[in-house]
This record gives sequence, structure tokens and C-alpha cells, in this order.
Amino acid sequence: MNRNAQSESGKRSWVHQVLGYTIILLVVFLLGFVPVWLRSRDVSRRLAESEQQLTLAQTQNILASAAIDARQGNYEAAHQSAGDFFTVVQTEMDKGADSAFSPAQSEEIRLLLDQRDELVTLLARSDPAAADRLADLYSAYREVVE
Repeated sequence: MNRNAQSESGKRSWVHQVLGYTIILLVVFLLGFVPVWLRSRDVSRRLAESEQQLTLAQTQNILASAAIDARQGNYEAAHQSAGDFFTVVQTEMDKGADSAFSPAQSEEIRLLLDQRDELVTLLARSDPAAADRLADLYSAYREVVE
């Protein structure tokens, strides 16, 4: 009986050692994992912010290209760029909370989007007034996003 007690005691001791080492290993893992996870979260947040800023800059560049093309009398290229601008802005607005636009910017941009049909029609007709309208739209868009 004494031998069984010692054997059982040895098994318990061994189980306690394995459990202790497992806990120590888990703590060491977490001590290494948590800082990396926090850094990864921060980098992901900064990446998302950079992507939003890039989207705003690219959209602004598309509109600037349309305004310059129209000013130079290249209405077909201006028409294409203006269409791209409106499509990109509408797609971004459709993202809702994930949009690069803040809620306040979204409201102002909705007003800018109301000009779409009239502006596209002017460009399709190669109307010189389209250049001024695009320049005004560009200025208004810049004020909204900056």
C-alpha cells in the first residue's frame, strides 16, 4: 500500500510539474505575442488611414485631369476622367462607415454629385463652359476634402 501511495504521489507530482511548465510556457508566449499584436494593430490602423488619404488624393487628381483636359479642349478625355471621378466618388460614398469621407464630407459631396448629369452633358457636347464648371467642381471638392 505504501508503494501505491508513493506511485500516486509521484504521478501527481509529475502532473503538477507538467501543468506548471505549461503555464510558464503560456505566459512566456503571451509576453511575446501581446506586443507584436499591439504593434500589428497600430500598423493596420495607420495603413487604413493612409489608404483613405490615397483614395482622396487619387480622386482629386482624376478631377484635376478632367479640368485640365477640358481647358485644353480635349473634351473626350475630360468626359472620361469626369465619369471616372463621379464613379469613384459614388463607390466611396457607398462604403458607408468605411468610406474615406467623413459624414460631414459625405453630405457636401452629395451636393457635388448632383452636378454629374449636367456636367457630363456639357462635356459630351464639347461645350467650352464645361472647363469652367470642372474647375469650379475641383475647387469645391478640394475645399471639402482638405
